[in-house]
Amino acid sequence: MKTDTFQAGTLQAGTFQADWEELVGAALLGTERRQGSPAALLDAAAVLTVRRRAGLRPGEAAARPEPAPRDPRPAPPAAARRRLAQLLAGRTSAGGGTGRRGAAPDLTELLPQWLSAAARHGYRAPAALVPALLDTARARTDLRPQALALAGVRGLWLARLNPDWRFALRGAAGGAGELPAVTDAAGVELLWQEGLFAERVALLGAVRSHTPAAAVRLLGTTWATERAEDRLMFLDSLRVGLSQEDEPFLEAALGDRSRNVRATAAELLSALPESALAGRMAERALACVGPEGVSPPADCDAGMLRDGVVKRPPAGRGERAWWLGQLVEAAPLACWRERFGGLGPAEILALPVVEGWAEELHAAWCRAAVRQRDAQWSQALLGSASAPPAAGPATASLAERAKLLSILPEGERAEWVAGFVRAHGLSEAFQLLGACLVPWAEALGDAVVDALDAAREAGSYPWSFSGVMGLAERCLDPAAADRLAALTADPGNLPDPADPAASTASADPAPGAAAYWAEAFQRLTATLRLRATMLAELEPTPPVPVTDY
Repeated sequence: MKTDTFQAGTLQAGTFQADWEELVGAALLGTERRQGSPAALLDAAAVLTVRRRAGLRPGEAAARPEPAPRDPRPAPPAAARRRLAQLLAGRTSAGGGTGRRGAAPDLTELLPQWLSAAARHGYRAPAALVPALLDTARARTDLRPQALALAGVRGLWLARLNPDWRFALRGAAGGAGELPAVTDAAGVELLWQEGLFAERVALLGAVRSHTPAAAVRLLGTTWATERAEDRLMFLDSLRVGLSQEDEPFLEAALGDRSRNVRATAAELLSALPESALAGRMAERALACVGPEGVSPPADCDAGMLRDGVVKRPPAGRGERAWWLGQLVEAAPLACWRERFGGLGPAEILALPVVEGWAEELHAAWCRAAVRQRDAQWSQALLGSASAPPAAGPATASLAERAKLLSILPEGERAEWVAGFVRAHGLSEAFQLLGACLVPWAEALGDAVVDALDAAREAGSYPWSFSGVMGLAERCLDPAAADRLAALTADPGNLPDPADPAASTASADPAPGAAAYWAEAFQRLTATLRLRATMLAELEPTPPVPVTDY
């Protein structure tokens, strides 16, 4: 190497950092302003780099992590493990890069069903797929509860070692049976005091399922020291097994420092018809609504505020209407029969309401029916499925109707939505279909397929019903595949919808629409058959030695 200013003046004196900064400065300013040449600068940098590498000392080895806890749940069968790997990778040829989905199933949309079915069988995640499962949970928050439950304690173990997966430490459902037995008082107390948040949530849920009152007692031991967001989540877990025994704890929570905690406590108390809060709300509501008319409250007093009434209305809502809705929503629905002279829900709803209060009052009764899970009121508020939505006895909002449907028994729910689809088609049925149990009942599935076929016959294009088609792929009973196969035909050479010339190639859109419908029905049929195969793969097989991978 050349001996020049850079070598003699820089490499022979000073610390490494000073040497390197000197070289960087020379490179930035230009070698012509320093005593040296570009070649000498590069030679000096090379020598300094070699010297740095040769002088490095190995760092101390980090402590080896404890082995991952054992997950006692069985692994899924080999075919199901391969299917999970495929679904996590999301490999699909749908669309082929043409802008169309094509006739191939969308594998990413089948992953939620695989996870649900695996949970029903009580499987754990294959060890080699836990990292991919955590990556999926990170990217898709809608799958996070199911994915973390499947990952179990091994997922939590990995999450402690990778900052990208730390979300699992607060969002996991516990999942894998490493919790102490709920009858092990010492073990329960130790985990409750020292466990991770996810473990504590899982523990509280387990105790709540076994002995509801014991969960409230356990929560009370640390309630005063919990963070507000944690108190809110713990309180929300009391929805399971909610009973009058929870009233003292919930009544005390009405005085919590957090507004969200107070609101949740009030909501839970209003779901208990015999609670003191429900009685107070009934007294207020009955003073405002009766056969003689509607007289909303003139003010929101301190007692109403403590019982969860929000004083400030949303934009566009009047104060008195806002307060009235909250009072009626929280009052026990049973109180209205006596107030209206023994009339039932349907008869009360049929009464004329003067002064323009009908919409506000009926919407509040809708919310009350959902909160109190009252099927009789829900059925009355829904009215006839064949009636136009705007002519119903309550809100015309499809979102509110979907909530009311969730209260009905599964069979009645499917029957009502099937009647709605037969009467009104699919254009307004998306939210209602989402409220039905999966797989859809045969009558509901038939109604949806008939409506899709009718839309095809009318010359509509399938992307006008893309939401319903997606639901059908996930929710139709796989047994419907054979009937759908009869509706498919060779789509031939379909025009690309992204090509402007495709829309003007023919004055008659029907041939193109028929081809697209054939492709859509082929995809739906293929998806249903893949779902059937996927569920069959998850069925337990006779025990044989299997090496988990």
